Amino acid sequence: MSVRTRFAPSPTGALHLGNVRAAVFNWLFARHHRGQFVLRLEDTDVVRNVDGAEQALIDDLRWLGLDWNEGPDVGGEYGPYRQSERSAIYQRAARQLLERATAYRCFCDEDDDAASSSDPGDPGYRRYSGRCRTLSSEASQRQVDAGQPFVIRIATPTSGDVVVHDVVRGDIRAPADDVDDFVLLRRDGRPTYNFAVVVDDIEMKISHVIRGSGHLSNTPKQALLFDAFGAERPVFAHLPQVLDPSGGKLSKRAGATSVAEYRAQGHLPEAIVNYLSLLGWSHPEEREVLTRDELVASISLERLGASDTAFDPEKLRWVGQQHMSQLPIAEVEAGVLPELLKAGPPFSNWQGDTLREAVEVLRSRLGTFGEVHEHLHFFVLSAELQAAHLPELRAQPTALPVLEGLQRRLQDVEWNPAGLKEMLKDLGKAENVRGPGLYHPVRWAVTGRTDGPDLARILFVNGRAVCQQQVRQALTLL
Repeated sequence: MSVRTRFAPSPTGALHLGNVRAAVFNWLFARHHRGQFVLRLEDTDVVRNVDGAEQALIDDLRWLGLDWNEGPDVGGEYGPYRQSERSAIYQRAARQLLERATAYRCFCDEDDDAASSSDPGDPGYRRYSGRCRTLSSEASQRQVDAGQPFVIRIATPTSGDVVVHDVVRGDIRAPADDVDDFVLLRRDGRPTYNFAVVVDDIEMKISHVIRGSGHLSNTPKQALLFDAFGAERPVFAHLPQVLDPSGGKLSKRAGATSVAEYRAQGHLPEAIVNYLSLLGWSHPEEREVLTRDELVASISLERLGASDTAFDPEKLRWVGQQHMSQLPIAEVEAGVLPELLKAGPPFSNWQGDTLREAVEVLRSRLGTFGEVHEHLHFFVLSAELQAAHLPELRAQPTALPVLEGLQRRLQDVEWNPAGLKEMLKDLGKAENVRGPGLYHPVRWAVTGRTDGPDLARILFVNGRAVCQQQVRQALTLL
């Protein structure tokens, strides 16, 4: 089978992690099988469509690296790829079902209790009685000729079960009697969701429908439509529902945050794709940190689970931290630099070796580029902390000789991390001190703290003149 998957969002708002997860699985599965990934826009709900939403979701998907072979912006053999531009295709498909007698015109008044296109899940749902199903073709045509408005409904089976096989959940059964003759085309000619989806999937030769479990209720209806067209059903795989950490519906605080917001926070797209792949799927070797190529190589529908899964923002951050540690240093610099510019001097002045060494100090602490702001204090002397630690340093017999020795050496030391590291080691030997007795006074002098990341790199980034001034001030305090 030639694998063709699709992601079909509606341009009614921003993409968030909960719905873009389906795009991730469809993209990975298509790439694994060297198939085609299709982007299709379900934009027939003109009332809910949001200006700019289409371009925004395209930008979000491209930032995530989920490129598509066919779509509204790149074209393709089975276009157009906006449902709003496919009206003639839906009209033709509806006529085909009328000719097959698997659909019929319904002239019931839309306010009549017998007529309803509401979803069974809606409180006001009313089942259609099937009144117009018994109309002869001649009687139906007479009403059309008389100008009577109508919808087109599918003629569903009246007995037995509708059975749909799902790769994740096995056979899904729905009594045929529970599926009424739902509307395919509205009176104004617009297609309903289920009809447009099936027509598009058939026309675009979609082989696998991978989507969230929220679509399970639609699946029996769509399966009946594939059967009505005499088309082979695609392989269905419904991903488990993603809940918030407390087990409730995703909220803006967890998971429903837009992809654009995660991008603005400095998340790595590779980390987001990696994390989303773990929501419902597991690697054969239980690995959790995977590159894009590793995900493509190992993805399979058989390892998808049916149980609900929870969005864990801390796990997302941890995955981001692992990916950050594997990035080439130049890429980390490029990602951090805009944040340093926002922070202002002295951080916005870092460049060259100074920038690189600062990034080396911080990168292991970063889950996102935006988190750099939380760690810049390591390069700032905190007078408040320094004063708080002063009694402790005064009680430390090695503090004064260590700082006096440091003051003498700062003038001539070779100013690079390696030279500074060697200087600190020689200082410890000269004063016959090591460990906290050596490093606490030095760190306290330049940061006000007694712990923190690589000290030699902090000295290097702060610069010779600044360090000399800080040590003089610390000696005066002592």
